Amino acid sequence: MLNLILLQSGAAPQGNGMFSILMIVALIAIFYFFMIRPQSKKQKEIKQFRDAMQKGDKVTTAGGIHGKIKEIKDNVIILQIDDNVKITVDKAMVYPSANDAVESGADIKNN
Repeated sequence: MLNLILLQSGAAPQGNGMFSILMIVALIAIFYFFMIRPQSKKQKEIKQFRDAMQKGDKVTTAGGIHGKIKEIKDNVIILQIDDNVKITVDKAMVYPSANDAVESGADIKNN
């Protein structure tokens, strides 16, 4: 009967507020360590790759086109995809080639 009266009056145990705050903090920490931190680390690696690109490197575009860098300008790359076939690609849309990653000994994770 006392429980029914407490429930109707809206009285809650005193420790409930602190537990809720701790759970929110725990969820934020989990999101940071399992989602935000790895993503920012991967973005940093891609940025380092793009800054270190040189003529002759094999790359893959965001659209899946594989080619070899012929020329690098400010924000664009001239990419040779076949004999006498060159395309201009935005520098932000270029990623390391999977073949180069294997040859250099980098770990490739299969999703």
